[in-house]
Amino acid sequence: MKVWFLGTGTSQGIPVIGCNDPVCLSEDPRDKRLRVSILIQWDDYSYVIDCGPDFRQQMLTSKSHKLDGILFTHEHADHTAGLDDIRPFFFRQGDIPIYAHKRVLTELEKRFDYIFEQENKYPGAPSVKEHEVKNNENFTLGNKTVIPVNIMHGNLQVFGYRIDDFAYLTDVKAVEAEEREKLKGLKVMVVSALREAEHPTHFNLDEALAFIEELKPEKAYLTHISHLMGFHAEVQNKLPENVFLAYDNLQITL
Repeated sequence: MKVWFLGTGTSQGIPVIGCNDPVCLSEDPRDKRLRVSILIQWDDYSYVIDCGPDFRQQMLTSKSHKLDGILFTHEHADHTAGLDDIRPFFFRQGDIPIYAHKRVLTELEKRFDYIFEQENKYPGAPSVKEHEVKNNENFTLGNKTVIPVNIMHGNLQVFGYRIDDFAYLTDVKAVEAEEREKLKGLKVMVVSALREAEHPTHFNLDEALAFIEELKPEKAYLTHISHLMGFHAEVQNKLPENVFLAYDNLQITL
């Protein structure tokens, strides 16, 4: 299974529009971050977790020609705003499967009503096939089982996903004990870490590292990173040897 980090930035991306912070002005490509998303591929299957406003650019960069479905973590715009750009996949493949909490599906139906329209639909609009994700109910993608992991983003419920020995958790602030049990024995865990300073709805760096230390995956990658975290090269030098600051277009194989 291959994981491609399509984007590793926070909701505004890096550089932030009009920002003169040194990180936003950095020439290191690892400091330039699109909105957070990953592409997961195995055998002939290809799935994306979240499709934010940079989705089109990310699909072009990854040279993706096939999309078997999109898993949504939650409804915030930096995770959903690119849904319209599934059109080229829809024109080739037909309805694109999407997987999300019922609340998220309802929000998508409001924001992208023309995609979900059943009567008098505009002929250029894409269509999707909805699949509701429920906590403690595993589901199948291709020939693999997906385990939803219920996490909290402040007061908002968010889904993380475990596939085999890989787990992806973004916009994390709290994970209850019974959900942490689903994350044991991982080879790779991806978890969000916004910045060094505390934040009311996101893990900061210390919280993410403590979470990793508790669950002990073989390797961990940090994502959903703000420019306030600092320069990639400097932050990476401070991390434990099995923890890595992810960056856009990093590819790993499990």
